[in-house]
Amino acid sequence: MKGRLIVASNRTASPGAPPVGGLAVALWDALSERGGVWFGWSGDTVERETRGVRLFAEGNVDFALADLTESELQGYYLGYANRALWPVFHYRVDLAQFDEHDFASYEKVNRRFGRVLAQLTRPDDTVWVHDYHFLMLGQEMRQSGWDGPMGFFLHIPFPAPEIFTALPQHQRLARALCAFDLVGFQTDRDTANFRRYLTEYCGASIEPDGAITVFDRSLRAASFPIGIDAEEIATLAESEEGRSAASRLGKIIDNRSLVIGVDRMDYSKGLPQRMEAFGRMLDDHEELQGRVSFLQIAPPSREAVDAYQDLREQLDRLAGRINGDHADLDWVPIRYLARSYPRAALSGLYRLARVGLVTPLYDGMNLVAKEFVAAQDPEDPGALVLSEFAGAAEQLDGAVLVNPHDIMATADAIHAAIVMSVEDRRARWEALNAAVREKDIAWWRNEFLAALDAIRSDR
Repeated sequence: MKGRLIVASNRTASPGAPPVGGLAVALWDALSERGGVWFGWSGDTVERETRGVRLFAEGNVDFALADLTESELQGYYLGYANRALWPVFHYRVDLAQFDEHDFASYEKVNRRFGRVLAQLTRPDDTVWVHDYHFLMLGQEMRQSGWDGPMGFFLHIPFPAPEIFTALPQHQRLARALCAFDLVGFQTDRDTANFRRYLTEYCGASIEPDGAITVFDRSLRAASFPIGIDAEEIATLAESEEGRSAASRLGKIIDNRSLVIGVDRMDYSKGLPQRMEAFGRMLDDHEELQGRVSFLQIAPPSREAVDAYQDLREQLDRLAGRINGDHADLDWVPIRYLARSYPRAALSGLYRLARVGLVTPLYDGMNLVAKEFVAAQDPEDPGALVLSEFAGAAEQLDGAVLVNPHDIMATADAIHAAIVMSVEDRRARWEALNAAVREKDIAWWRNEFLAALDAIRSDR
């Protein structure tokens, strides 16, 4: 019989409140099904380090929440995780800051959290650790005596070895990752990058059955592309809140074609290049003046990091310039909103749009692309313009794929999507929707845990 599931993520769902978002729901369902513990940062900072956790029981699931000191928040989270790991893993070495003190804080938090989590486990448990905040947590759990099955899933890209090695501590991070039995990635490209790094830089060998032998142990690496709850998004798009949001915007844009982008304000999302491409499209196609509106929703994130402040200023300037060049008395081409909206409202806006513009410079998966697809009206669906560097591009080849660095080609793709016939849009959407529904969020959860349970059976 399967034991409990122990999940570790930087932030958990809120104890006592319904989980929000597909990932939170998927993890909650898995925990509720098997019973277990959801461990993570409480979101609170304290003056002095605390060794224990706060426990909250909800049904057969325990939430175990640990605090950070203000120093740890600055070094571990804002520092190493978001000023070193995030930019390097998104191929932006030029924005990375390599600070030894930040790494020391990152390592210290992973050690403390790993020791705490090891104390919460039972011999027949299965441990599932999530994302770049906890690359070293599994190693500490092993050193604390945990020898049960343990998997890790990386939600962001794993870069090519030539990029990963820019991190001064890359070998220590790789050795720590190899403490897991199963390391999961969003795409086949990420998995190949990880395997290549281990073979070229760590002397790993790939066994005939696909297992990786390195650092005197064996592990597996595989891709598990994360999905969404497509039925939920479709329902939200037609809900009262979704219809209300679409109606409000529809009154403003009138009968103009809507192009929509929804992203966190992050330099990995390619927002300046996207605005430039839309502006170029207007320059090249005078017949679309006054006939198309671009809505970019970009809620701020990590505002304490300088690169994000610079990005917001850049977007403000770009939107102002393009609107100044093209706007008329009754038309503003770009509506740029630096705030967040509920999922139901966004789903309604996706359904209203003629074009979904999802053009990150690099992304692990990008679930906005899948949510846009799921929200569409089957009889009159919008077209998806998708970056070839989004993880979703491996699955969604029915989209109009673009290189977001190529402003002219992206402008042409936006135009092609706007004028695309309903027959072409419908044929593309049917293929996209099938892919989104075939590998949804439940598939992702079940596939990963089945692979991890198989490792238990092989022992």
